[in-house]
Amino acid sequence: MGRNRCGEANGISDNPILPRKLPISAWALDDRPREKLLSRGASALSNAELLAILLGSGNAEESAVELAQHILNATGNLLNELGKLGVRELTSRFKGIGPAKAVTIMAAIELGKRRAAEEPMQRTQIRSSQDIYRLMYPLLADLPHEEFWVIYLSRSQRILDKLRIGQGGTGEVITDIRLILKPGIQLLASGIIAVHNHPSGNLQPSRQDNSLTERLKQASALLDIHLMDHVIITDGKYYSYADEGQL
Repeated sequence: MGRNRCGEANGISDNPILPRKLPISAWALDDRPREKLLSRGASALSNAELLAILLGSGNAEESAVELAQHILNATGNLLNELGKLGVRELTSRFKGIGPAKAVTIMAAIELGKRRAAEEPMQRTQIRSSQDIYRLMYPLLADLPHEEFWVIYLSRSQRILDKLRIGQGGTGEVITDIRLILKPGIQLLASGIIAVHNHPSGNLQPSRQDNSLTERLKQASALLDIHLMDHVIITDGKYYSYADEGQL
């Protein structure tokens, strides 16, 4: 009764058990590139993980991340060197890279080049109530109903975004302070400017306008966001709380 016979009788092989590839779907959620990007942002991912997202899948022996690591290692871990490879080189050198994946890699590299070549976008800077009026008048002047907008500003008073928060009737618009401040937190805004229109043409703020301005000023201060102004726009005119010393 030899060893081989015993092994065969029990279905046991003398060959070592080969490790099986663990698919990305079996990884912990925090380790999967797509989920990691969604939860922590693109900057938290390595070059290999970003490339793996573009690839979408690996091959029979490698996961998408392992294939991406293989590709980057072959190019000295330099994106500039990767950018020099064409479709034929990518498909012939790396198992699991077909024309579609090769084209995806080349397109991503090209987008990166074009972004680097672009001039940085200069955001509009708000220096006065006149700037606010010129910015918002085309949006509000001819409306038959009231709308409430908020401009979100960086520390240098450049516009991060402007959003319509509420829409009402001819004489009032209901505005929720929480809806105003939530985008400010998300944008990491340092300042906000409230803007709404008076379709009636009456330039003077109402009691509701004054109450909202005070509540917004207090609530935003708790979040270290400065209410810089509240501007009321009518046809050809405007009222600025900041200019009138009401802030």
